[in-house]
Amino acid sequence: MTKPYRILITGSRDWDDVTTIGAALEQALIDAGARSVLVVHGDCPSGADWHADHYARWLRGKGCDIDVEQHPAQGHPTEDFGPWPGAGPRRNRHMVSLGADLCLAFLGPCTSPRCRRPEPHPSHGASGCADLAEAAGIPTRRFTA
Repeated sequence: MTKPYRILITGSRDWDDVTTIGAALEQALIDAGARSVLVVHGDCPSGADWHADHYARWLRGKGCDIDVEQHPAQGHPTEDFGPWPGAGPRRNRHMVSLGADLCLAFLGPCTSPRCRRPEPHPSHGASGCADLAEAAGIPTRRFTA
Protein backbone atom coordinates (compact mmCIF):
# COMPACT_ATOMS: atom_id res chain seq x y z
CA MET A 1 0.00 0.00 0.00
CA THR A 2 1.34 3.43 -0.97
CA LYS A 3 1.73 6.05 1.74
CA PRO A 4 -0.66 8.98 1.43
CA TYR A 5 0.52 12.30 0.04
CA ARG A 6 0.74 14.36 3.25
CA ILE A 7 -0.17 18.03 3.02
CA LEU A 8 0.69 20.09 6.08
CA ILE A 9 -1.61 23.09 6.46
CA THR A 10 -0.54 26.10 8.47
CA GLY A 11 -2.32 29.41 8.48
CA SER A 12 -3.64 32.41 10.28
CA ARG A 13 -6.55 32.06 12.66
CA ASP A 14 -8.47 34.73 10.81
CA TRP A 15 -7.77 33.53 7.24
CA ASP A 16 -11.09 33.56 5.38
CA ASP A 17 -10.09 33.20 1.71
CA VAL A 18 -11.70 29.84 0.99
CA THR A 19 -11.09 30.25 -2.75
CA THR A 20 -7.31 30.26 -2.27
CA ILE A 21 -7.41 27.29 0.12
CA GLY A 22 -9.63 25.35 -2.28
CA ALA A 23 -7.43 26.06 -5.28
CA ALA A 24 -4.29 25.09 -3.35
CA LEU A 25 -5.84 21.81 -2.15
CA GLU A 26 -7.13 20.98 -5.61
CA GLN A 27 -3.67 21.61 -7.10
CA ALA A 28 -2.15 19.39 -4.40
CA LEU A 29 -4.58 16.61 -5.36
CA ILE A 30 -3.27 16.87 -8.92
CA ASP A 31 0.33 16.86 -7.64
CA ALA A 32 -0.40 13.69 -5.61
CA GLY A 33 -1.22 11.76 -8.77
CA ALA A 34 -2.73 8.38 -7.92
CA ARG A 35 -1.82 8.59 -4.22
CA SER A 36 -4.43 9.24 -1.57
CA VAL A 37 -4.13 12.62 0.17
CA LEU A 38 -3.94 13.32 3.89
CA VAL A 39 -4.52 16.92 5.02
CA VAL A 40 -2.70 17.56 8.32
CA HIS A 41 -3.53 20.65 10.37
CA GLY A 42 -3.50 22.14 13.86
CA ASP A 43 -7.26 21.94 14.41
CA CYS A 44 -7.83 25.64 15.06
CA PRO A 45 -11.61 26.20 15.15
CA SER A 46 -11.29 29.17 12.77
CA GLY A 47 -9.18 30.42 9.90
CA ALA A 48 -7.04 28.35 7.56
CA ASP A 49 -7.18 25.09 9.56
CA TRP A 50 -10.98 25.17 9.75
CA HIS A 51 -11.44 26.03 6.08
CA ALA A 52 -8.90 23.44 4.89
CA ASP A 53 -10.54 20.76 7.04
CA HIS A 54 -14.01 21.51 5.69
CA TYR A 55 -12.83 21.84 2.09
CA ALA A 56 -11.01 18.50 2.29
CA ARG A 57 -14.12 16.84 3.72
CA TRP A 58 -16.20 18.42 0.93
CA LEU A 59 -13.77 17.02 -1.66
CA ARG A 60 -14.05 13.59 -0.03
CA GLY A 61 -17.83 13.86 -0.36
CA LYS A 62 -17.29 14.51 -4.08
CA GLY A 63 -15.37 11.23 -4.39
CA CYS A 64 -11.76 12.39 -3.93
CA ASP A 65 -9.42 10.06 -2.02
CA ILE A 66 -8.66 12.56 0.75
CA ASP A 67 -8.72 12.44 4.55
CA VAL A 68 -7.91 14.75 7.45
CA GLU A 69 -5.53 14.42 10.42
CA GLN A 70 -6.02 16.95 13.23
CA HIS A 71 -3.38 17.97 15.80
CA PRO A 72 -4.91 20.28 18.43
CA ALA A 73 -2.43 22.17 20.60
CA GLN A 74 -4.51 21.41 23.68
CA GLY A 75 -6.12 18.04 24.32
CA HIS A 76 -4.10 16.18 21.67
CA PRO A 77 -4.82 12.45 21.88
CA THR A 78 -1.15 11.34 21.97
CA GLU A 79 1.01 14.35 22.89
CA ASP A 80 1.21 16.90 25.72
CA PHE A 81 2.33 20.21 24.25
CA GLY A 82 2.19 21.97 27.62
CA PRO A 83 0.60 25.29 28.52
CA TRP A 84 -0.07 28.32 26.35
CA PRO A 85 1.43 30.26 24.72
CA GLY A 86 4.16 27.71 23.92
CA ALA A 87 1.79 24.85 23.10
CA GLY A 88 1.16 26.07 19.54
CA PRO A 89 4.82 26.24 18.49
CA ARG A 90 5.54 22.86 20.14
CA ARG A 91 2.57 21.34 18.29
CA ASN A 92 3.82 22.87 15.02
CA ARG A 93 7.26 21.31 15.55
CA HIS A 94 5.54 17.96 16.18
CA MET A 95 3.49 18.18 12.96
CA VAL A 96 6.59 19.06 10.94
CA SER A 97 8.53 16.19 12.56
CA LEU A 98 5.91 13.75 11.25
CA GLY A 99 6.95 14.72 7.72
CA ALA A 100 4.95 15.92 4.74
CA ASP A 101 5.18 15.98 0.99
CA LEU A 102 4.00 19.59 0.87
CA CYS A 103 3.26 22.48 3.22
CA LEU A 104 0.57 25.01 2.33
CA ALA A 105 0.96 28.20 4.38
CA PHE A 106 -1.86 30.77 4.42
CA LEU A 107 -0.32 33.85 5.99
CA GLY A 108 -2.38 36.78 7.14
CA PRO A 109 -0.98 39.81 8.96
CA CYS A 110 0.01 39.58 12.61
CA THR A 111 -2.85 40.68 14.84
CA SER A 112 -1.36 39.65 18.20
CA PRO A 113 -1.88 42.24 20.93
CA ARG A 114 1.35 40.93 22.55
CA CYS A 115 3.48 41.63 19.47
CA ARG A 116 5.84 44.58 19.76
CA ARG A 117 7.14 44.61 16.17
CA PRO A 118 6.21 47.96 14.63
CA GLU A 119 6.41 46.94 10.95
CA PRO A 120 3.74 44.83 9.22
CA HIS A 121 4.58 41.11 9.21
CA PRO A 122 2.76 37.77 8.88
CA SER A 123 1.22 35.90 11.80
CA HIS A 124 3.90 34.37 14.00
CA GLY A 125 2.55 30.83 14.40
CA ALA A 126 1.78 30.20 10.75
CA SER A 127 4.98 31.77 9.40
CA GLY A 128 7.02 29.98 12.08
CA CYS A 129 5.51 26.63 11.09
CA ALA A 130 6.20 27.36 7.40
CA ASP A 131 9.81 28.21 8.29
CA LEU A 132 10.15 24.91 10.20
CA ALA A 133 8.72 22.99 7.24
CA GLU A 134 11.16 24.61 4.83
CA ALA A 135 14.09 23.92 7.19
CA ALA A 136 12.98 20.27 7.29
CA GLY A 137 13.12 20.11 3.48
CA ILE A 138 9.34 20.12 2.98
CA PRO A 139 8.38 22.05 -0.17
CA THR A 140 6.34 25.02 1.03
CA ARG A 141 3.91 27.21 -0.85
CA ARG A 142 3.12 30.51 0.89
CA PHE A 143 -0.06 32.46 0.25
CA THR A 144 -0.52 35.93 1.71
CA ALA A 145 -3.65 37.90 2.44
